[in-house]
Amino acid sequence: MIYKSTQEKQLSGVLGGLSEMYKIDVSLLRILTVLLGFFTAGIVWLIYIIAAIVMPTDKQLHN
Repeated sequence: MIYKSTQEKQLSGVLGGLSEMYKIDVSLLRILTVLLGFFTAGIVWLIYIIAAIVMPTDKQLHN
Protein backbone atom coordinates (compact mmCIF):
# COMPACT_ATOMS: atom_id res chain seq x y z
CA MET A 1 0.00 0.00 0.00
CA ILE A 2 1.21 3.49 -0.81
CA TYR A 3 1.83 5.74 2.20
CA LYS A 4 3.58 8.93 3.29
CA SER A 5 6.75 8.43 5.28
CA THR A 6 7.27 10.12 8.64
CA GLN A 7 11.01 9.31 8.60
CA GLU A 8 12.08 10.40 5.07
CA LYS A 9 10.15 13.65 5.03
CA GLN A 10 10.96 17.07 3.56
CA LEU A 11 7.55 18.52 2.75
CA SER A 12 4.85 15.94 3.30
CA GLY A 13 6.58 12.54 3.03
CA VAL A 14 5.04 11.44 -0.28
CA LEU A 15 8.37 10.86 -2.00
CA GLY A 16 9.83 9.33 1.15
CA GLY A 17 7.05 6.77 1.20
CA LEU A 18 7.55 5.96 -2.47
CA SER A 19 11.29 5.59 -1.97
CA GLU A 20 10.75 3.18 0.93
CA MET A 21 8.19 1.20 -1.03
CA TYR A 22 10.23 0.85 -4.24
CA LYS A 23 13.73 0.91 -2.64
CA ILE A 24 14.81 3.99 -4.63
CA ASP A 25 16.98 6.80 -3.29
CA VAL A 26 14.70 9.60 -2.09
CA SER A 27 17.08 12.28 -3.41
CA LEU A 28 16.74 10.87 -6.91
CA LEU A 29 12.95 10.98 -6.65
CA ARG A 30 13.06 14.59 -5.44
CA ILE A 31 15.25 15.66 -8.37
CA LEU A 32 13.03 13.80 -10.85
CA THR A 33 9.89 15.39 -9.39
CA VAL A 34 11.28 18.90 -9.75
CA LEU A 35 12.48 18.28 -13.31
CA LEU A 36 9.28 16.55 -14.40
CA GLY A 37 7.28 19.40 -12.89
CA PHE A 38 8.93 21.82 -15.30
CA PHE A 39 8.51 19.53 -18.31
CA THR A 40 4.84 18.79 -17.59
CA ALA A 41 3.83 22.40 -16.87
CA GLY A 42 3.27 21.64 -13.20
CA ILE A 43 1.01 18.59 -13.57
CA VAL A 44 3.43 16.47 -11.52
CA TRP A 45 3.37 19.06 -8.74
CA LEU A 46 -0.43 19.05 -8.78
CA ILE A 47 -0.42 15.25 -8.46
CA TYR A 48 2.06 15.58 -5.58
CA ILE A 49 -0.23 18.03 -3.75
CA ILE A 50 -3.24 15.76 -4.21
CA ALA A 51 -1.22 12.76 -3.01
CA ALA A 52 -0.07 14.72 0.06
CA ILE A 53 -3.69 15.38 0.97
CA VAL A 54 -5.10 11.92 0.22
CA MET A 55 -2.36 9.46 1.20
CA PRO A 56 -2.21 8.06 4.75
CA THR A 57 1.01 8.17 6.76
CA ASP A 58 2.91 5.04 7.73
CA LYS A 59 1.81 5.51 11.36
CA GLN A 60 -1.87 5.61 10.34
CA LEU A 61 -1.46 2.26 8.59
CA HIS A 62 -0.08 0.57 11.72
CA ASN A 63 -2.92 1.72 14.01
